[in-house]
Amino acid sequence: MTPSIPNKLPNVGTTIFTVMSALATQHNAINLGQGFPDFPMNPKLTSLVTEAMQANQNQYVHMCGLPLLRERLAEKVNESYQCNVHPDTDITITPGGTYAIYTAFTTILSPGDEVIVFEPAYDSYIPNIELNGGIAIRIPLQHPSYDIPWDLVRAKITPKTKAIIINSPHNPTGSVLTQNDINELTDIVDHSNIIIISDEVYEHLIFDDKAHLSILKYPALSARSFVCFSFGKVYHCTGWKMGYCIAPPTLMAAFRKVHQFNVFTCNSPMQHGIAAFLTEKNQYLELGKFLQQKRDYFQQLMQATPFVPLPSYGSYFQLYSYENISQQSELEFATALTEKAGVATIPVSAFYKTPTNNQVLRFCFAKKEETLEAAVERLRRSF
Repeated sequence: MTPSIPNKLPNVGTTIFTVMSALATQHNAINLGQGFPDFPMNPKLTSLVTEAMQANQNQYVHMCGLPLLRERLAEKVNESYQCNVHPDTDITITPGGTYAIYTAFTTILSPGDEVIVFEPAYDSYIPNIELNGGIAIRIPLQHPSYDIPWDLVRAKITPKTKAIIINSPHNPTGSVLTQNDINELTDIVDHSNIIIISDEVYEHLIFDDKAHLSILKYPALSARSFVCFSFGKVYHCTGWKMGYCIAPPTLMAAFRKVHQFNVFTCNSPMQHGIAAFLTEKNQYLELGKFLQQKRDYFQQLMQATPFVPLPSYGSYFQLYSYENISQQSELEFATALTEKAGVATIPVSAFYKTPTNNQVLRFCFAKKEETLEAAVERLRRSF
């Protein structure tokens, strides 16, 4: 007899990304759903990792990450955000940004603690909170601009509020924090014990000459924050699952207590390769322009369809409204689009815990031009 176990996530099934990718495979659809590039990464980085393997740099590195990698990240953060972080006490290398976010939640949450989450939200946030006994206090962003309703945030703060999680550039909407958002957040957490978890995995994927307002730029906020990043998004190697977390020494010391008994340390040759490649600064400084060209090209192609674009100022993604096409729910329409048009997307309703229907789908434009052209041609022929 199979032993019974508690169901820690009774309302969670297979992620929408897995569901839609499987559906895409079943119907030979072009997958503009899951957020991964289909173009090759820089061969120099793969060569550096290969060289590290061949040089026998394959054994454990320091629990917190390769020292040279942390030193170069500290330099990068100082140059990018005028924030002096110490490589020994403030930076931990992690197996991906999602892991960093989960570890931050595990570090701070006790049963009954509340965390303010803005929806639509990346799908790991609420399960992370609930697995750690916390309660997600969900606040909807204001469609279609997806602005944060700060008055509602103030109304939802209670003595049990342990944290606020923010994400900019935002997945799935492509919205970004403004200086007003930073001011409002600073005012709300001032003289409180509220911790900020800042998901900044798309930090360099920002468009239209907008600045990424990292929490690290603001001492009053960074002093109470775990800030999470991803090498996969910066270097087009999402399958490597490499990222890092930055936090002040007291918070990071607690983070590392959890980290050491979970993964202990991360892929060694990749850390050596990335540390060497970080000296190629244009690889991340020019990334926004590179992805903006793809966003703009996709927008141009999509003008031949009835889909209506919503603004995207960052990330791999742009939302498109289909309200002029169908009254179906987002999941129904996304499923039909995959089956009949041969193009897979993600229904934005999947990023809400309670089903929501604003009749918008998320498209990933981080693809080769020929992939985007083929996908839009299929859409054009279908409507």
